[in-house]
Amino acid sequence: MADIIGDIEVFDHSSTETNAFQVTENQNTGKPRKLYIESYGCQMNFSDSEIVASILQKSGFDTTSNIDDADLIFLNTCSIREKAEQTVRNRLTQINAIKKKKPEMMVGVLGCMAERLKTQLLEEEKIVDLVAGPDAYRDLPNLILQVDEGDKAVNTFLSREETYADISPVRLNSNGVTAFISIMRGCDNMCSFCVVPFTRGRERSRDPHSIVAEAKDLFDRGFREVTLLGQNVDSYKWSEQENNKSRLEKNGIDKVVNFANLLEMVALVNPDLRVRFSTSHPKDITDDVLFTMANYENICKYIHLPVQSGNSRILELMNRGYSREWYLNKVTRIREVLGEDCGLSSDMITGFCTETEEEHIDTLTLMDAVKYDFAYMFHYSERPGTLAAKKFMDDIPLEVKKRRLDEIIKKQTGHALYRNQFDIGKIYKVLIEGVSRRSDDFLQGRNSQNKVVIFPKENKTKGMYVNILIERCTGATLFGKIVD
Repeated sequence: MADIIGDIEVFDHSSTETNAFQVTENQNTGKPRKLYIESYGCQMNFSDSEIVASILQKSGFDTTSNIDDADLIFLNTCSIREKAEQTVRNRLTQINAIKKKKPEMMVGVLGCMAERLKTQLLEEEKIVDLVAGPDAYRDLPNLILQVDEGDKAVNTFLSREETYADISPVRLNSNGVTAFISIMRGCDNMCSFCVVPFTRGRERSRDPHSIVAEAKDLFDRGFREVTLLGQNVDSYKWSEQENNKSRLEKNGIDKVVNFANLLEMVALVNPDLRVRFSTSHPKDITDDVLFTMANYENICKYIHLPVQSGNSRILELMNRGYSREWYLNKVTRIREVLGEDCGLSSDMITGFCTETEEEHIDTLTLMDAVKYDFAYMFHYSERPGTLAAKKFMDDIPLEVKKRRLDEIIKKQTGHALYRNQFDIGKIYKVLIEGVSRRSDDFLQGRNSQNKVVIFPKENKTKGMYVNILIERCTGATLFGKIVD
């Protein structure tokens, strides 16, 4: 879950997240059974839950937002930190009380925690009936049938091909304006602190034609923004030769689509369809991607570029593939191509193995040099099975980690306000996402830089674009009025 410190949200999960927790909404099409899903962690998990709902819709399940009405409860889990897993275990304890009143109810664990712990979950958490990893969702109808017949069920097979490209996701908790599109799965980067390569498998990219088709379908249904999702979108690569040999034999051309190509293909769906993406890896983002962003107004000028640490020795221990200087040069290049207005956010881990006080200060000074608009900040949490757990000792005391994290949070709080103050007096094109949480008389949306903007409602409605003159700000939000 997220803690609110001032105007900064501090997450304990992965770099691609927006909300740490999400629940299914009601869907009543007359199906005989009800599915309830809680999703934890990253945007990829939320996207996967939409795939799960689509698969089970064809197997006789509607979704519900009321856990007491559920015939099947799924927790789609995160394993990035110990706290994330403990949150799920605590939730299972709460669900146990519900199952005692409704023993026929089925409980399953999906996602990264399921992949990491596998059958161990069935043994430790007695109420769990089903365990399925991120690549096993097509098998859920069969697993559910096994449980219906009185058995426990598990599938944590990691695939080298599965992308769920042919499945049209059920849009859960949708505002009808913005949507996620998964473009690839897995990760080939072996960052020493990260469990993702072990829970989501190797990288594989989805057919670009299916991605474009999904974007077109979303636009036709009234959506006006898509976010292309991947653990490392910059390494997206799809080859005609590898994926369609029969077509290659016909035309003799091996068409290769990289991320810059894909961005352009989605941007060309319609100029009124905004395109975002997450997450970029500093060592992989190219000038071609930056130039494509610059060439299309509807590709948002915002990049999530996780640095993790501002010290080159720590970055090497983390196996990040770049140095402090290299990262700062990349930031300079981004602002050369896209301008100083381009939104930049980051992930920062403090208290990594052997980090000295001077190396921690290097992170603070890098933050001063970049001045991020947003940041996801957390202290190091050792994860079993990772390279860091095998090679290094987690030797920084917890109280030191917490103190360093507090210093990073305070630094980012100041930078966020500093960056927002520069927007006062500027006019931004804002996509309206709905009514403000604080008042029905105000609307809210985001500008290209991914900043939340709040303004008087007037006669505007969700899904429209408006020009907003920024009049004031906090560290988290811009406030303004509609102008012609």
